[in-house]
Amino acid sequence: MQLTNITKLTGQIELLSGLHIGSGNTEIHIGGTDNPVITNPITQQPYIPGSSIKGKMRSLLEWHLGVVSQTDGHPLTFKHIDKIDSKVQDKAKALIKLFGGAPDGDIDQNLLAEIGPSRLAFWDCSLDPKWVNEMNDRNLLLTEVKMENTIDRIKGTAEHPRNTERVPATARFDFNLTIRVHDGEDLSQTIYLGLKLLELTGLGGSGSRGYGKIAFRDLKLDGLDVQSKLDQVKIQDLA
Repeated sequence: MQLTNITKLTGQIELLSGLHIGSGNTEIHIGGTDNPVITNPITQQPYIPGSSIKGKMRSLLEWHLGVVSQTDGHPLTFKHIDKIDSKVQDKAKALIKLFGGAPDGDIDQNLLAEIGPSRLAFWDCSLDPKWVNEMNDRNLLLTEVKMENTIDRIKGTAEHPRNTERVPATARFDFNLTIRVHDGEDLSQTIYLGLKLLELTGLGGSGSRGYGKIAFRDLKLDGLDVQSKLDQVKIQDLA
């Protein structure tokens, strides 16, 4: 197996609804929010961790492939290949090639050599400086606080009020993904499928309440426009 190329997929993630990716900070300060977003400790600007994109995209692709029940809910890895339906084994191997898998235990060395190292590197997505300048010029904040509560079905009154910090709709983040190519392989269709699934299901928390709807814009592969390849993906045709 030979590393024959490293390609770079770039573009922007535009928020179509408010996005909340939590900071993990459970301490509530006076005047603070119950649920703050993750921010860069230096710039204090919100960002999208590469790990959030990778984890959600991998999970969606495994659900789409229909292997979640066969892995007992665990991420697909080398030890699951023999359990996977032979009709989708090649696609399952492609997922492990892209996202990696822990080769623990007694793993077939031929399988290990066939799949090789993970191909994708997901980088943290910072806010587009132009969007930040637009907000500063309009004296607007880079985040919003959304109030929520639970409604008592009998009394019709609001209970348990809480507030959640979000990055507002219209925000744009710079997207950057690098792809290791071995022996001239082409796994791009699976990558575009994963991005389309993200557009359809969203990022971050509270997706069932309308949070986190996104769109990928201006996608380029090594500087060449590939946005149309994403736009043409139809989920039902790739089942």
